[in-house]
Amino acid sequence: MAAASHGEAAVSEGSRPAAIERWSDGAARPASDRVACEEPLELQLDGSALAVVMRTPGHDLELALGFLVTERVVDGPADLASLRHESVSPGGDAAENVVRATLRPGLAVDLERLRRNFYASSSCGVCGKASVEGALATAPPLRDETRFDPALLLELPGRLLDAQGAFAETGGLHAAALFDATGRLLVVREDVGRHNAVDKVVGWAAAAGRLPLAGHGLLVSGRISFEIVQKALAARIPLVAAVSAPSSLAVELASASGVALVGFLRGRSFNAYGQVERLRRLG
Repeated sequence: MAAASHGEAAVSEGSRPAAIERWSDGAARPASDRVACEEPLELQLDGSALAVVMRTPGHDLELALGFLVTERVVDGPADLASLRHESVSPGGDAAENVVRATLRPGLAVDLERLRRNFYASSSCGVCGKASVEGALATAPPLRDETRFDPALLLELPGRLLDAQGAFAETGGLHAAALFDATGRLLVVREDVGRHNAVDKVVGWAAAAGRLPLAGHGLLVSGRISFEIVQKALAARIPLVAAVSAPSSLAVELASASGVALVGFLRGRSFNAYGQVERLRRLG
């Protein structure tokens, strides 16, 4: 795959200035603030539009690569000949809201099938059982023996918050972090969409040659949705933790796939769901 930059994005990429009225005690005064940036990103595959996601600009190539991996379009960077922002001017300036992926020679995918799958995964009419079976058909259950220390998990939300520069500016961004079994945060990414933040993390890992992510955990702000567990399973992450609750379908998929879920990770307590044996017992 063509080389791409995966350096840390400046905080200013995640927010924009905004003129506001600040109300207090029934009175208003002009003020300035920063709001989370949200823009569409079109992902093209071999010259055809594959998907459009609403995201916070920054780490776009990681987002695109992570999306392609977690949606099971490709297995990793080796399946791509190139991944870059689309060049649209004679001078080669990048169109920052379009990323083009080109498959390696000899590899082909069914674009129409992929588009149907993306549509179906977001449709309310898809039943839970079919969703779980579909996820397991493309990413089988985990066989990962890693155990995580509950005491280390309790320290993670504070570390994540300390690393959320754009959230500190705006209060309007989700975050995802990859950590190892010792509790060390390896990478943190922010986005208006929590699933986008997860894709950026997986994209970082893919570009660094770290897939599959056996022995690692994923920490997300907000709740744990089915989609997040599905993405973790595709990247082979055995534990997903969050400061809020998991959905019922997320718990069903975790239980069927061997993923441990840690919800309500706040203060000195949490709830465990799914493959709870992944948490190390004392004594």
